[in-house]
Amino acid sequence: MDEETVGDGGGREFVRVAGELRARMTDGTYGLYSILPPQRKLADLFGVSRDTVQRVIKELGSEGWIETRQGSGSRVVRTQHIHSSTSSERPDRTVTLGPLIKRAFEQREVVLDIYTLTSESLEAHIRTQTERIRARQIAPERVALRMLLPSEDLDLPYWRTGDPEEDRALKDRYLDIARRHTTSLRTLLKDWRTMKLVPSVELEIRWAPLVPAFKLYLINGSEALHGLYQVFPRAIELPDGREVVATDVFGLGALLTHHVKDADPHAQDTVFVEGLQAWFDSVWEHLGVSP
Repeated sequence: MDEETVGDGGGREFVRVAGELRARMTDGTYGLYSILPPQRKLADLFGVSRDTVQRVIKELGSEGWIETRQGSGSRVVRTQHIHSSTSSERPDRTVTLGPLIKRAFEQREVVLDIYTLTSESLEAHIRTQTERIRARQIAPERVALRMLLPSEDLDLPYWRTGDPEEDRALKDRYLDIARRHTTSLRTLLKDWRTMKLVPSVELEIRWAPLVPAFKLYLINGSEALHGLYQVFPRAIELPDGREVVATDVFGLGALLTHHVKDADPHAQDTVFVEGLQAWFDSVWEHLGVSP
């Protein structure tokens, strides 16, 4: 699917601005509960029309990143957090996922295995790393990324109202979001190759007939971020403008638990990370289907 025709409003500028804002909310530039700059300032900042910014704001609201109220602006209401079981800080301390991805990309080789409903969170983090690579702040020599997504024809239990017509519209909405972020991710990594920003870039995506109950990031074979999706009802706007109350899942705001392999092969975190890696490899090999 061509990036220029993807998504509500379409266009490369729409995709670029939406991606930049997701990245800034992900890396903490626009932190949780902060107010985004006014639409006029965002239009000037990104060099686009206010119409494009309005479509982006509507899209981010639909995806659950922000809430917009007349006269109050758009507030960031969800971001990506983890709880680190290995942190020397207070055990109840939560931090954003960004620093872990940032640290991974400071290595010569970056190997990421991802299992998720969409590539939305990952695309935002990769976009942030793209800016660091272009600014020569980091210089990874190899990036290898494998991503497992649910099969598009899978009957998902999420995004449902019980009305067949609305459920079909909600499924189409989900597929549109998933395809848009996947397309953007492919474009970003393709640019790394064509612009020779990274000597070796590998990206492979497979679809598996599994309904994700959790999201999983495996980093360089030594760290695992694992978080369960929480189901909740919320108002969702359909492409035709109708608003329905449907089941959704916390993806961006899902609490992720951080596990790091220890030198002791019998340590709990080591066993957990190796078990998740073995699970991912088995699903990739035996259930995953390439396009």
